[in-house]
Amino acid sequence: MVTYDLTPRIAPLLDRHLVFPLLEFLQERQLYPDEQILKSKIELLNKTNMVDYAMDIHKSLYHTEDVPQDMIDRRAEVVARLKALEEAAAPLVAFLQNPNAVQELRADKNYNLQMLNERYQIGPDQIEALYQYAKFQFECGNYSGAADYLFQYRGLCTNSERSLSALWGKLAAEILMQNWDIAVEELNRLKEIIDSKSFSSPLNQSFSSPLNQVQSRIWLMHWSLFIFFNHENGRTQIIDLFNQDKYLNAIQTSAPHLLRYLATAFIVNKRRRPQFKDFIKVIQQEEYSYNDPITEFLASVYVNYDFDGAQKKMRECEEVILNDPFLGKRVEEGNFSTVPLRDEFLENARLFIFETYCRIHQRIDMGVLAEKLNLNYEEAERWMVNLIRGSKLDAKIDSKSGTVIMEPNNPNVYEQLIDHTKLLSGRTYKLVSQLLEHAQGQAAR
Repeated sequence: MVTYDLTPRIAPLLDRHLVFPLLEFLQERQLYPDEQILKSKIELLNKTNMVDYAMDIHKSLYHTEDVPQDMIDRRAEVVARLKALEEAAAPLVAFLQNPNAVQELRADKNYNLQMLNERYQIGPDQIEALYQYAKFQFECGNYSGAADYLFQYRGLCTNSERSLSALWGKLAAEILMQNWDIAVEELNRLKEIIDSKSFSSPLNQSFSSPLNQVQSRIWLMHWSLFIFFNHENGRTQIIDLFNQDKYLNAIQTSAPHLLRYLATAFIVNKRRRPQFKDFIKVIQQEEYSYNDPITEFLASVYVNYDFDGAQKKMRECEEVILNDPFLGKRVEEGNFSTVPLRDEFLENARLFIFETYCRIHQRIDMGVLAEKLNLNYEEAERWMVNLIRGSKLDAKIDSKSGTVIMEPNNPNVYEQLIDHTKLLSGRTYKLVSQLLEHAQGQAAR
């Protein structure tokens, strides 16, 4: 399943430290030769300050206890630089570690800077040293220390671009420490800044603001994958974010591979969203620029009504999920390990096939149904019984003829009216917002 591995597409849009968890997963799944993964790790580590880790991998890769002299020299440089930065930031670090002194800080940053300078002789140089120290700590792999110092730095920083850079670093640190609740908060802060009209990205200042925003949205969505497939509400939140017009446009123009994750979220989300029908149209539009078994499964069920094709795609989807670093998370239960998302995906995928199949058939042969759902006869019958008991299906089973008989489902006129009008206010709001933005842009000229 190397064919469907998205790591080569995703890695360039991540901080290099965020790539390590992906490589660990690929190594565990043995999708690539072990030697290739280890070489990739060393290549990444050469651009960080995690020299000890690089030495360990070098020993594993070349089966030796010796390490190159340049690694030893590099380690000495890192230790010396860390000590120098620690000394430069020491006055401000000492202040921040003093609870009584910290109480003097206020919400007004200008007041804080003046107070620090007058009472503690801490000026812009020490504040800049704190940023450099935090950044160096991050590069050394001390994510906890980096997150703390970056948070404190942002409370004192008056440079919006540098503050934004610190926020990206804070988000990366929280992801790497798997602090998902805090990571969601930082993600929302970043989103609010990126979506603001005055946004200017520290990543690339040579482009115009709209292009900067698109680029930053793409980075944000890639980083968010770590959060959304680990946070308890992530599968709802990924739909809320990725399905917004501006973010969906960014996906379609520059990162169509992210459709895999949005499609998966729609399939496993128990509350079917009104946006699902529109998303199917996106899948159909983008099938020439990107497709994989998961997007093809949805196209088979909802576009082509190809239930045999959907059944085959289900088997491929299982392999894709198992070998995807974000979707294939394993949970240990006693002596067994399971992949919860795979189980949820397959269960809901069967339901998708069944619901669509039932719309065009009133009487369904149980043997045919079992084949469509990729189950044996007994499993299909048990699955049907549970579905009917759970009030998810208005049907009955005729055991003598071995068929499922669907009850007529005449749509309620009032429900249809509600379905057609419930998104009207949202669309009106978007239209008014676009008109106001256009008018303000004209006035600014």
